[in-house]
Amino acid sequence: MDRPDKPEIDPDGHGAQRGRIRITVTLLYFSMGLMFASWASRIPDIKTKLHLNDAVFGTILFAMPVAQFLMMTVSGRLVTRFGSRRIVLLALPLYALCLANIGLASRGWQLAVALFLFGIAGNMCNISINTQGVAAEKLYHRPIMASFHGGWSLAGFTGALIGLIMINLKIIPLWHFVTVIILVCGVILFNRRYIMEVKQPSVRESQKKKFFSMPDRNLMGLGLIAFCSMASEGAMFDWSGIYFKDVVKAPASLVILGYTSFMVMMASGRFMADRVTMMIGRQKLLRICGVMISGGLYLAVLFPNLVTATIAFMIVGLGVSSVVPSVYSAAGRQNKVPPGIALATVASVSFLGFLMGPPMIGYISQAFGLRYSFAVIGIFGLGITLMVPRIRLLSQ
Repeated sequence: MDRPDKPEIDPDGHGAQRGRIRITVTLLYFSMGLMFASWASRIPDIKTKLHLNDAVFGTILFAMPVAQFLMMTVSGRLVTRFGSRRIVLLALPLYALCLANIGLASRGWQLAVALFLFGIAGNMCNISINTQGVAAEKLYHRPIMASFHGGWSLAGFTGALIGLIMINLKIIPLWHFVTVIILVCGVILFNRRYIMEVKQPSVRESQKKKFFSMPDRNLMGLGLIAFCSMASEGAMFDWSGIYFKDVVKAPASLVILGYTSFMVMMASGRFMADRVTMMIGRQKLLRICGVMISGGLYLAVLFPNLVTATIAFMIVGLGVSSVVPSVYSAAGRQNKVPPGIALATVASVSFLGFLMGPPMIGYISQAFGLRYSFAVIGIFGLGITLMVPRIRLLSQ
């Protein structure tokens, strides 16, 4: 049973313990990111253990994004119906349990099922925790959403480091994942009290809209902006190492430099973005971000040598760092649609970019070469810059 003194959003938007609440929400983002990064760090080991070829393994990996996409609308409805606090307390332990299932898989089909369930729990975490982030931001009356996403990025580094240690100690993925699960359970146990009970619309009010009603035009616009950013982000995640290897011709020891430089600047940018937003406004920041994404990608295309490509990927990292947090913040602060459904709408559109970006690069690269692929992805940054002034929610 929930404790009676759990924090709520009061009418004036001031929480008595808002600093402690902010720490808790940051830890929720960190926990979600840590579990995802833990799985990602052991992908090569799991692939080898199950004796899967590239084609079969690639097909299995698709199970997770399919599950995430299918859950988008459902997660939004669950958060609206039951509140983000309850869904967080359900989804985060479930996410941890599904991570353990991945470590237990001994057949390809078992891994596919485990990843599908991991995707379902991950999407529930994503929508409910971002709803908590929006609520925490309202307590401060200023942008802080990007710092929460910075916590997720920081978890990526931490997860990779823990994975590297576990691999060198020859600890199997299952026990690695169990260690991470214990850490996450500790976070939940010691911070449960400070997960907010966000006031939701009544069930009757929420049910006035049809389940398949047309989404708000402004929310769709926000989704398209995030789509462009996540397509660029997905391309960097999956293809930056290959670009450095095949196009930049980096030494084997420096192939990871492109990905690392991108990730470092993306995480750093997220911790700076809230202050920059206060200084110049959300619209101007996002327009600059679009220019940086395109500029960085075209710099890497035109001058594919080690130094300029590294600088270029750093610029792209800074560019994508602020887009999704800013868009999610704007979506959650509008008052026409419940925050959970608004975030699910934006996430549904934006996640398509994460799905489509990397395969698009592969198809274009096969036909024309990898440099042409990155040039095409660069168009998405210009799309962000052009769309931002048209979205009313970004001027609020």
